[in-house]
Amino acid sequence: MFDIGFAELLLIAVVGLLVIGPERLPAAIRTGSAWLNRLRRGFNELKHEVQRELHNDEVMQELRKTSESVRKETQRWREDLTGPGEKDAQERAGEEAREDMPSGQDAGSAGTRASGERSRNAGGTPGETEDARGDDGDRQ
Repeated sequence: MFDIGFAELLLIAVVGLLVIGPERLPAAIRTGSAWLNRLRRGFNELKHEVQRELHNDEVMQELRKTSESVRKETQRWREDLTGPGEKDAQERAGEEAREDMPSGQDAGSAGTRASGERSRNAGGTPGETEDARGDDGDRQ
């Protein structure tokens, strides 16, 4: 990793013995090795986490490809079963239904207006308005 040979290690040990002293050198070596092990463990955990994430990305890409192929296959089967002419007829029917609607009105607003008329006519016969029933706004 650092390209340290036996001669360099021996030189570091002699300098450590002279600087730290023979009494504290074993404790210093244990502390240094503990820090080195923690550092190695941290790098290994980081490496494994990156590998897991890369594997997850590969799996997700594979799932996307599979889902796209299933979607295309389903579409192809649907076209085979319904036939291309029926699909075009359904699209034309939808366009004609939209064209039949008065401008500015869609199916949702037409249904809302009709239900409002029904609620106003709730007390009388169908087609009878509030004025024809004699309602003047006073309820008894």
